[in-house]
Amino acid sequence: MDRMLVVVFDNEVKAYEGKRALIQLDAEGSISAYAYAVITKHPDGTTTVKQEDDYGPIGTLLGTSFGSLIGLLGGPVGLAIGAATGVLGGAAVDLNNARIGEDFVQDVSKALMPNKVALVAEIEEDWTTPVDTRMEAIGGTIFRRALSEAKHTIHEENVAAMKADMAQMKAEQAKAHADRKAKLQEKINKLDSKIQDQLQKAKERREASERQAQAKVQVLKAKAAAAKAKAS
Repeated sequence: MDRMLVVVFDNEVKAYEGKRALIQLDAEGSISAYAYAVITKHPDGTTTVKQEDDYGPIGTLLGTSFGSLIGLLGGPVGLAIGAATGVLGGAAVDLNNARIGEDFVQDVSKALMPNKVALVAEIEEDWTTPVDTRMEAIGGTIFRRALSEAKHTIHEENVAAMKADMAQMKAEQAKAHADRKAKLQEKINKLDSKIQDQLQKAKERREASERQAQAKVQVLKAKAAAAKAKAS
């Protein structure tokens, strides 16, 4: 099952020990780790995200579930990105793109207090024991959530409903007096803006899902190439 994993530790030493354990579990075939990073919460509340993914730049996962969760945990204010990460826009993060519940983000945020450090990863695991056993031994507090399927139906239904409203307004406008026509046109313009906004959001979610699928393929290819090079 494809899951988002967050393990909160007391310090960076333990967090990086957790990262090494995650990589080892991946090498053993117990899990597949698609992406991972370490988040440090500073005493002043700012956050540093250090990219530690061996299989490619974090930029390949920006806009995906992993990138969105990193931004949500870092927060739009005071987000300091580690030198290895490059870019990440907390303000542009969309909870829907993260494909996890708001309660999950809240639970993790409560645990990720100042001076705490978190290992964040997107993994595929058939059972939870391998990860739990290793992380608990290091002293980590574990949070995990299965990724929900990306849903476009709600947006399509919203757009359809708004288009129906707009069609009715246009029909009414055709029969209205001049003063009423202007008011109806104003409402039509506002509704059209909302429709375009919904269509844009639906497009962004589809593109994010496509990027995520492509990023995972790249990770798997990189792992296969590394294994082949090691064997030769």
